[in-house]
Amino acid sequence: MNDAEAGNTRHATRVVIVDDHAIFRSGLKADLDAGIEVVGEAGTVEEALAVIAAARPDVVLLDVHLPGGRGGGGREVLAGSAALLGSTRFLALSVSDAAEDVVSVIRAGARGYVTKTISGAQISDAVRRVAGGDAVFSPRLAGFVLDAFGTAPASIADDGLDRLSARELEVMRLIARGYSYKEVAKELFISIKTVESHVSAVLRKLQLSNRYELSRWAAERRLF
Repeated sequence: MNDAEAGNTRHATRVVIVDDHAIFRSGLKADLDAGIEVVGEAGTVEEALAVIAAARPDVVLLDVHLPGGRGGGGREVLAGSAALLGSTRFLALSVSDAAEDVVSVIRAGARGYVTKTISGAQISDAVRRVAGGDAVFSPRLAGFVLDAFGTAPASIADDGLDRLSARELEVMRLIARGYSYKEVAKELFISIKTVESHVSAVLRKLQLSNRYELSRWAAERRLF
């Protein structure tokens, strides 16, 4: 192995794919970027729990509806992997775009939810962003999460949230949900430069260093 190959191996994002369709798993594996290493696969709840515990991947691509177990599907896998949630992040990947599916797996501990209609490049980007601490959602699905978690406890005013303007709060929630600056600009009908200015202001007021810290900060307070 040459130095370049060694470097790629060291920095690869380690992924387990959990889906009950072997053909889909094979296609997804082929579509993922070279910097993402698939270290395990599973097709049932039981297989998923065993593979995840053994491989301890950076990210689990988790189908919501799975056979086996007690019928809880992806939620059951998340519950059974609770001890790993700090080091392994879960990204739900499903054909379903039903609000109840999205909200239930996020409540169970998933860091994001995307539908199977996205491209290989998009899922690769989502995997990296989730591995880095972002919360990632297909744009329409993010609204379900905001509706479910958008009401914040009154105590968060002590954390500096009350110092944010209404627009800064909007930007903060979208960034925390995994939107890129370009996507935020499009959603709010403002320029990318304006988004950058708002993000800088939010980070300064909340005394955070980067968008990854912002995502964690918002997730802890259930702000998205």
